[in-house]
Amino acid sequence: MSVREAIWGEKRAAIEKSLEEVDPDLFRYIRDFAYEEVLARPGLDLKTRELLAITALIALGSPKELATHLEGALRVGATEGEVRETILQSALFLGFPRALAAMRLFHAVLKGRGAPHEGER
Repeated sequence: MSVREAIWGEKRAAIEKSLEEVDPDLFRYIRDFAYEEVLARPGLDLKTRELLAITALIALGSPKELATHLEGALRVGATEGEVRETILQSALFLGFPRALAAMRLFHAVLKGRGAPHEGER
């Protein structure tokens, strides 16, 4: 299974089409270098890499990409609790407004998955 398939799941074709429409060369760099070389390297498992991606995307303020990697983290084995802790940890270094926005987005991702989650209290 490719790294993209593991992270993007059933959304792979739509994500690839969207990226290719933006620019075919940029899409190839993302596909070949970012996903199939860097993210496929040994040394860190995909779950850890996705949790790191979440933190970086919170820092960058990139909600669309963050939503993709929040879902991706869950797909590759991160628990809801691990994702929540990653977001909470980001508040210390990136600020509470960014962490709050990320947590809201995470709740929307969970709601979209249709499963009850810890945040529903």
